[in-house]
Amino acid sequence: MAGQKPIIAINADYRTRQNNCPSTSYLFAGYYESVIKAGGIPIILPPYQNENDIDQMLDMVDGVLMTGGADLDPRRDGYMVHPSLHLMSPVRESFDRALIRKVYERRIPFYGIGAGMQLLNVALGGTLFLHVAEDIPTALPHRDPHDPFHRHALVVEPGSLFDRVYGDNAIVVNSMHHMAIDDVADGFLATAKCPDSVIEGIEYIRDDWFAFGTQFHPEALSATVLDLRIFGEFLAGVARFSSKSFDLCFADESVQPITKPSTKAMKERNRKKKAELFPESSAATERKRPAKRERTLSVG
Repeated sequence: MAGQKPIIAINADYRTRQNNCPSTSYLFAGYYESVIKAGGIPIILPPYQNENDIDQMLDMVDGVLMTGGADLDPRRDGYMVHPSLHLMSPVRESFDRALIRKVYERRIPFYGIGAGMQLLNVALGGTLFLHVAEDIPTALPHRDPHDPFHRHALVVEPGSLFDRVYGDNAIVVNSMHHMAIDDVADGFLATAKCPDSVIEGIEYIRDDWFAFGTQFHPEALSATVLDLRIFGEFLAGVARFSSKSFDLCFADESVQPITKPSTKAMKERNRKKKAELFPESSAATERKRPAKRERTLSVG
């Protein structure tokens, strides 16, 4: 039916029962408000325990937004726990991992924010730095506990989704993380980075899926009007990859993507030069990569 809006599933965070406080599912309003502004209908997901329930839910939605939160447990991927980690609830992380696996199997359009982008990367074979300050000593500060509006510059790849979002504007984004992507998962490209080379945005570059992620938070109070356009790009991508007919009507013009052509030549260039984009040996981004963390025999 023409005129329908895309339905976007958003995973809720989860806090385990503590003393007299019951277990709680919750979601910061910026996530669903941004989806509404971009012309979508958000539905909020509790952490389903039954995978059949996840399948039934996914039959009803057009895209999935995976939110940020606490730190992923590296033991699930065969690594030691770092002392700086504040681990995500196991209830939520188990659900998130099952959800992203099924989303990938079905190729449902996906956008991951913060920990959501990190899980997108590791679930599909990538790796993470567990503590940027230690793993990349030359990195800029990416989190300031005394400044919730801490920000840094962003460098984007020409022709990328983030180039469409920000255009020719100077880019400064919020920063509130201490983990970051190390090796990018197969099929993805790092198309947004901090000037210190820490990855801030990834995009899936094959034709069979629309998926991307941001380390920064365009839904947060510290986000700018330009950041909100990312949700416009997400909803536009959902519409392109759906068999349904949507009539996207942006409730807030500030989230409408910039109209910037993406030519076949640019797409081909991005494919052929994947290994050349943001080269590690570049003088502008050169850094010494730390030794890989060794996997443990027991994943816990």
